Amino acid sequence: MKKLSILVVLFATTAVLISCSDIKRKPNRIYMPDMFYSRAYQTYSDHSNLTKEGIFYNEKPVPGTIFRGEDMPFPLAKDAPGDTANYVASKQIKSPIDSLTQQQYVEAERLFLINCAICHGPKLDGNGPLYKGGEGPYPAKPAQLVGDAKYEAMPEGQMFYSVEYGKNLMGSYASQLSRQQRWEIIRYIKMKQAEAKANSASATASK
Repeated sequence: MKKLSILVVLFATTAVLISCSDIKRKPNRIYMPDMFYSRAYQTYSDHSNLTKEGIFYNEKPVPGTIFRGEDMPFPLAKDAPGDTANYVASKQIKSPIDSLTQQQYVEAERLFLINCAICHGPKLDGNGPLYKGGEGPYPAKPAQLVGDAKYEAMPEGQMFYSVEYGKNLMGSYASQLSRQQRWEIIRYIKMKQAEAKANSASATASK
Protein backbone atom coordinates (compact mmCIF):
# COMPACT_ATOMS: atom_id res chain seq x y z
CA MET A 1 0.00 0.00 0.00
CA LYS A 2 2.89 2.31 0.89
CA LYS A 3 4.58 1.65 -2.48
CA LEU A 4 1.34 2.41 -4.31
CA SER A 5 1.03 5.77 -2.51
CA ILE A 6 4.59 6.69 -3.47
CA LEU A 7 3.90 5.88 -7.15
CA VAL A 8 0.73 7.97 -7.13
CA VAL A 9 2.61 10.93 -5.64
CA LEU A 10 5.43 10.64 -8.19
CA PHE A 11 2.97 10.43 -11.09
CA ALA A 12 1.04 13.48 -9.89
CA THR A 13 4.25 15.48 -9.42
CA THR A 14 5.44 14.60 -12.93
CA ALA A 15 2.09 15.61 -14.41
CA VAL A 16 2.20 18.97 -12.65
CA LEU A 17 5.78 19.66 -13.83
CA ILE A 18 4.91 18.82 -17.44
CA SER A 19 1.77 20.96 -17.45
CA CYS A 20 3.68 23.92 -16.02
CA SER A 21 6.57 23.62 -18.45
CA ASP A 22 7.35 26.67 -20.56
CA ILE A 23 8.99 24.63 -23.35
CA LYS A 24 7.86 25.99 -26.74
CA ARG A 25 6.69 23.28 -29.07
CA LYS A 26 6.66 25.66 -32.09
CA PRO A 27 9.99 27.34 -32.90
CA ASN A 28 9.97 31.00 -33.84
CA ARG A 29 12.17 30.51 -36.92
CA ILE A 30 12.47 27.69 -39.45
CA TYR A 31 15.68 27.04 -41.32
CA MET A 32 15.03 26.89 -45.06
CA PRO A 33 11.21 27.22 -44.98
CA ASP A 34 10.97 26.42 -48.72
CA MET A 35 12.24 22.94 -47.92
CA PHE A 36 10.31 22.59 -44.67
CA TYR A 37 6.89 23.43 -46.11
CA SER A 38 5.88 21.21 -49.04
CA ARG A 39 4.45 22.76 -52.20
CA ALA A 40 2.04 19.88 -52.76
CA TYR A 41 0.37 21.00 -55.96
CA GLN A 42 -2.00 18.66 -57.70
CA THR A 43 -1.28 17.76 -61.32
CA TYR A 44 -4.12 19.69 -62.93
CA SER A 45 -4.48 22.43 -60.33
CA ASP A 46 -3.87 26.13 -60.98
CA HIS A 47 -0.17 27.00 -60.80
CA SER A 48 -0.51 30.68 -61.72
CA ASN A 49 0.39 31.74 -58.18
CA LEU A 50 3.88 30.30 -58.69
CA THR A 51 4.51 32.79 -61.47
CA LYS A 52 3.33 35.60 -59.21
CA GLU A 53 5.87 34.46 -56.63
CA GLY A 54 8.63 34.62 -59.24
CA ILE A 55 8.90 30.84 -59.64
CA PHE A 56 9.17 29.54 -63.22
CA TYR A 57 7.04 26.45 -63.78
CA ASN A 58 5.67 25.20 -67.11
CA GLU A 59 4.67 21.64 -66.15
CA LYS A 60 7.23 20.15 -68.56
CA PRO A 61 10.07 17.76 -67.63
CA VAL A 62 13.54 19.25 -67.35
CA PRO A 63 15.42 19.02 -70.70
CA GLY A 64 17.64 15.95 -70.85
CA THR A 65 15.59 14.00 -68.30
CA ILE A 66 13.20 11.10 -68.89
CA PHE A 67 9.98 10.06 -67.24
CA ARG A 68 10.22 7.58 -64.38
CA GLY A 69 9.89 4.10 -65.80
CA GLU A 70 10.34 5.28 -69.38
CA ASP A 71 12.00 2.58 -71.45
CA MET A 72 14.32 3.15 -74.40
CA PRO A 73 14.01 6.96 -74.62
CA PHE A 74 14.32 8.61 -78.05
CA PRO A 75 16.48 11.77 -77.78
CA LEU A 76 15.05 13.70 -80.75
CA ALA A 77 11.90 15.79 -80.76
CA LYS A 78 9.53 16.13 -83.68
CA ASP A 79 10.63 18.66 -86.28
CA ALA A 80 8.71 21.90 -86.60
CA PRO A 81 6.69 22.25 -89.82
CA GLY A 82 9.04 22.83 -92.72
CA ASP A 83 12.11 21.65 -90.78
CA THR A 84 13.85 18.29 -91.24
CA ALA A 85 16.89 18.70 -88.96
CA ASN A 86 15.90 16.03 -86.45
CA TYR A 87 14.66 13.68 -89.16
CA VAL A 88 18.10 13.85 -90.76
CA ALA A 89 19.83 13.57 -87.38
CA SER A 90 17.81 10.43 -86.60
CA LYS A 91 20.03 8.55 -89.08
CA GLN A 92 22.70 8.49 -86.39
CA ILE A 93 20.46 6.90 -83.73
CA LYS A 94 21.34 3.26 -83.19
CA SER A 95 18.68 0.72 -82.33
CA PRO A 96 18.89 -0.62 -78.77
CA ILE A 97 17.77 -3.99 -80.16
CA ASP A 98 20.29 -5.76 -82.38
CA SER A 99 18.63 -9.18 -82.48
CA LEU A 100 15.34 -10.94 -81.79
CA THR A 101 14.71 -14.24 -80.09
CA GLN A 102 12.33 -16.61 -81.84
CA GLN A 103 9.55 -15.54 -79.49
CA GLN A 104 10.27 -11.83 -80.07
CA TYR A 105 10.39 -12.41 -83.84
CA VAL A 106 6.96 -14.05 -83.82
CA GLU A 107 5.53 -11.24 -81.70
CA ALA A 108 7.12 -8.52 -83.87
CA GLU A 109 5.66 -10.19 -86.97
CA ARG A 110 2.23 -10.29 -85.33
CA LEU A 111 2.44 -6.59 -84.44
CA PHE A 112 3.60 -5.74 -87.96
CA LEU A 113 0.66 -7.58 -89.51
CA ILE A 114 -1.78 -5.79 -87.19
CA ASN A 115 -0.39 -2.27 -87.45
CA CYS A 116 1.70 -2.01 -90.61
CA ALA A 117 0.62 -4.62 -93.15
CA ILE A 118 -2.60 -2.81 -94.01
CA CYS A 119 -0.41 -0.32 -95.92
CA HIS A 120 2.98 -1.97 -96.44
CA GLY A 121 1.58 -5.44 -97.10
CA PRO A 122 2.13 -8.75 -95.31
CA LYS A 123 5.11 -9.37 -97.59
CA LEU A 124 6.48 -5.83 -96.99
CA ASP A 125 6.06 -5.13 -100.71
CA GLY A 126 3.81 -2.07 -100.32
CA ASN A 127 0.80 -4.00 -101.55
CA GLY A 128 -1.46 -4.00 -98.50
CA PRO A 129 -5.28 -4.10 -98.45
CA LEU A 130 -5.47 -0.30 -98.73
CA TYR A 131 -3.59 -0.33 -102.04
CA LYS A 132 -4.39 -3.81 -103.36
CA GLY A 133 -2.50 -3.51 -106.61
CA GLY A 134 -4.09 -0.15 -107.36
CA GLU A 135 -7.64 -1.43 -106.87
CA GLY A 136 -7.92 -0.51 -103.19
CA PRO A 137 -9.24 2.70 -101.65
CA TYR A 138 -5.72 4.18 -101.39
CA PRO A 139 -4.54 5.48 -104.80
CA ALA A 140 -0.78 5.76 -104.09
CA LYS A 141 1.36 2.74 -103.37
CA PRO A 142 2.78 2.83 -99.81
CA ALA A 143 6.49 2.38 -99.16
CA GLN A 144 7.88 -0.93 -100.34
CA LEU A 145 10.02 -1.99 -97.40
CA VAL A 146 11.49 -5.04 -99.14
CA GLY A 147 12.79 -4.68 -102.69
CA ASP A 148 13.21 -0.91 -102.69
CA ALA A 149 16.81 0.21 -102.24
CA LYS A 150 15.72 3.49 -100.61
CA TYR A 151 13.99 1.81 -97.68
CA GLU A 152 16.44 -1.07 -97.45
CA ALA A 153 19.21 1.52 -96.94
CA MET A 154 17.17 3.63 -94.49
CA PRO A 155 18.82 3.57 -91.03
CA GLU A 156 16.81 2.16 -88.13
CA GLY A 157 16.85 5.49 -86.30
CA GLN A 158 15.17 7.23 -89.22
CA MET A 159 12.60 4.46 -89.43
CA PHE A 160 11.90 4.90 -85.74
CA TYR A 161 11.46 8.66 -86.18
CA SER A 162 8.80 7.99 -88.81
CA VAL A 163 6.97 5.53 -86.57
CA GLU A 164 7.33 7.79 -83.52
CA TYR A 165 6.12 11.04 -85.09
CA GLY A 166 4.72 10.08 -88.48
CA LYS A 167 6.11 11.09 -91.87
CA ASN A 168 4.29 12.46 -94.90
CA LEU A 169 1.01 10.50 -95.20
CA MET A 170 2.00 8.01 -92.52
CA GLY A 171 0.70 8.86 -89.07
CA SER A 172 2.37 8.32 -85.70
CA TYR A 173 2.09 4.92 -84.02
CA ALA A 174 3.31 6.17 -80.64
CA SER A 175 -0.10 5.59 -79.05
CA GLN A 176 -0.54 2.09 -80.49
CA LEU A 177 2.89 0.61 -79.82
CA SER A 178 5.39 0.94 -77.00
CA ARG A 179 8.91 2.06 -77.87
CA GLN A 180 10.23 -1.44 -77.39
CA GLN A 181 7.56 -2.81 -79.71
CA ARG A 182 8.43 -0.18 -82.32
CA TRP A 183 12.12 -1.04 -82.17
CA GLU A 184 11.32 -4.75 -82.40
CA ILE A 185 9.15 -4.19 -85.48
CA ILE A 186 11.96 -2.22 -87.11
CA ARG A 187 14.41 -5.02 -86.31
CA TYR A 188 11.90 -7.46 -87.86
CA ILE A 189 11.78 -5.31 -91.02
CA LYS A 190 15.58 -5.24 -91.22
CA MET A 191 15.70 -9.02 -90.80
CA LYS A 192 13.17 -9.48 -93.61
CA GLN A 193 15.20 -7.14 -95.83
CA ALA A 194 18.38 -9.11 -95.12
CA GLU A 195 16.53 -12.38 -95.77
CA ALA A 196 15.24 -11.12 -99.13
CA LYS A 197 18.74 -10.00 -100.16
CA ALA A 198 20.19 -13.37 -99.19
CA ASN A 199 17.53 -15.21 -101.20
CA SER A 200 18.13 -12.95 -104.18
CA ALA A 201 21.89 -13.49 -104.02
CA SER A 202 21.39 -17.23 -103.72
CA ALA A 203 19.06 -17.31 -106.73
CA THR A 204 21.54 -15.29 -108.80
CA ALA A 205 24.41 -17.57 -107.85
CA SER A 206 22.47 -20.71 -108.80
CA LYS A 207 21.85 -19.50 -112.36
